[in-house]
Amino acid sequence: MTTTATALPPLLDLAGTAVFALSGALVAAQLRQTFVTMAFFALVTGVGGGTLRDLLIEAPVFWLRDPWVAPVIMLVALIAWFTPRRWWEGHLLEWADALGLAAFAVLGTAKALTFGVAPLPAVILGIVSGCVGGIIRDVLAGVPSILMRPELYVTAAALAATLCALGIYLDLPQRPVWAVAAMAGFLLRGAAMVWRIELPIYSREGKAEGES
Repeated sequence: MTTTATALPPLLDLAGTAVFALSGALVAAQLRQTFVTMAFFALVTGVGGGTLRDLLIEAPVFWLRDPWVAPVIMLVALIAWFTPRRWWEGHLLEWADALGLAAFAVLGTAKALTFGVAPLPAVILGIVSGCVGGIIRDVLAGVPSILMRPELYVTAAALAATLCALGIYLDLPQRPVWAVAAMAGFLLRGAAMVWRIELPIYSREGKAEGES
């Protein structure tokens, strides 16, 4: 039984980065910001989660070593700048974001296991990889963070990360494990969007001390 993993295909990493970068750029577009702001939103959204993950496991920060990440993010920002916003309205971007979320959760978990992180912390790092970029984007934009909303988002990342860690721990073939884990996270996020599935919110009320 082992908890080591090999790296995921670089194209999957780039695709997930591009999706998240696009979501960041489009938030800046909705706020009617400059191209510089749009590019910055694209950058922090695209690499935020992976950067935090790499710093925590003391790995080389992925986008500083990969010569393609920064150009892809800048290309995405340019596409968002020169295309009408209506092209991206509706649910298309949400579905793409769901796919990126699941892929990054699996990527983060697999990479953490590669660096010798125990399975449960590796799952947490997978969730961080999938969610932190979007959280940073929302905070910068001054909108309610996905972390503060009851919809299933972090939960979908947690499912993908958990299945990835479990499959690798059980020595199952890694590529099928990655595919199944990412698909499970994607389908859970998709189901939440279609049927408005939400987590229950805290609703217990108590009396303050001294009240009758």
